[in-house]
Amino acid sequence: MKKSVSAPVAHIMALFTITVWGTTFIASKILLAVYSPLQIMLIRFFIAYILLWILRPKRLRLTIKEELGCVVLGLSGCTLYFLAENYALTFTLASNVSILITAAPILTAILAHFILPNEKLNKNIFIGFFIAMAGVALVVFNGTVVLKLKPIGDFLTLTAALCWAVYSVFLKQYIKKYDSLLLTRRVMLWGLITSLPVELIRGESFSLAPLTKGTYLFCILFLGILGSGLCYVMWNMAIHRLGTVTTNNYIYITPFATLIAARIIIEEPVSWMGIAGSILILLGVFLSDKRGTKRQEAEGPICSSQ
Repeated sequence: MKKSVSAPVAHIMALFTITVWGTTFIASKILLAVYSPLQIMLIRFFIAYILLWILRPKRLRLTIKEELGCVVLGLSGCTLYFLAENYALTFTLASNVSILITAAPILTAILAHFILPNEKLNKNIFIGFFIAMAGVALVVFNGTVVLKLKPIGDFLTLTAALCWAVYSVFLKQYIKKYDSLLLTRRVMLWGLITSLPVELIRGESFSLAPLTKGTYLFCILFLGILGSGLCYVMWNMAIHRLGTVTTNNYIYITPFATLIAARIIIEEPVSWMGIAGSILILLGVFLSDKRGTKRQEAEGPICSSQ
């Protein structure tokens, strides 16, 4: 069993990861000019997989049951999550997606309550959820956007949030047993394997030529190396140390990170609504983590050890 990092370091890892994930939309938006969402996903997973092999050239030996568990992780945390989120954007507004995807923490908390013995629901989780969601709405609106219901797209967004909840809960039962880097690499592999058939069926044209341009190359390396490689490892390590629910509460901060990145990089204006929303998000995250009872750190793995 791998020794976990300290709690302060784990919090820093979770916050850093969410900050990076909150800025990846800029790189993805640039790459959408030359690649489809699915192609971007495949390239970034491939880069992440190669990077993790270079960092840890060691095989991960699993039983058939354990391998099937990694298939579930690859499907829920990579393939289905990204497909549902990306296709949701074709049916609904980006603002709807930004708000509804932050349902992931509460869905994770509910799912964890029934599956993980030491992750029980309490009223602070729900109070923090409603306060954080109000903050998320203000940040996303930022004085300019009006929410409009788009059933298909909104349903797909909630499906993506549920996929992330499944990934997080299953991950907690594996991360105590396996090295975070090796486990993340295997999850990326199954993300690639389960995504590739969809791309082949779609039959989209593909070329590496756009990556000869510095901007596109930088964006895809940013997504692959940092967004999908190192950040997934750090997120998994944070879940190992802090628990599934506490770590996923940081997802509420994603729109805040996006707001700041958009202000710095593409100079989007920030209104009083964005500032007020950011304060509510931080308050919601703080309250959600007031669990009331101390969680045990040790949880039994879902699979038998070898």
